Amino acid sequence: MDISDLKEILRILEAQDITEFELEQDGVKLRVCRSSTVPAPAAGRAVTTLVPTAAAPAAAVPPMLPAAAAAAPAADPAENGTAVKSPIVGTFYRAADPNSPPFVSVGDRVKVGQVLCIIEAMKLMNEIEAEVAGEITRIHPENGQPVQYGDPLFSVRSD
Repeated sequence: MDISDLKEILRILEAQDITEFELEQDGVKLRVCRSSTVPAPAAGRAVTTLVPTAAAPAAAVPPMLPAAAAAAPAADPAENGTAVKSPIVGTFYRAADPNSPPFVSVGDRVKVGQVLCIIEAMKLMNEIEAEVAGEITRIHPENGQPVQYGDPLFSVRSD
């Protein structure tokens, strides 16, 4: 199963409004659960878990991350200040649309409640706001990059 197969499965589940799905194939078990009664900001959050089955050795499980991402050292997002983390799974966007300037850049001063970015989740645009006032010291994901719940988005050095 490759990433395009996974994306197609998720697209079908979304279109059919299926809240739970489980598939076992070639020693990989895939389980997707979606809650339809979650509050609005987290609505449609999908949880995907890949678990090797007992019949297959762990080496048979295909890696789900690109090799470059798996080899990258884990940097401490808070080393340059407070980490603003993703509250949902989705796609990270620095601007409202491709022709607009980014909401913030490194070196910008932000206030509590100021919009920092947008995360698109299931065709809903979710504005992510600053939780602390300060200076943006780092933007972690690239524009258009998928993010998971809890991934660092920004580092903010508090005032």
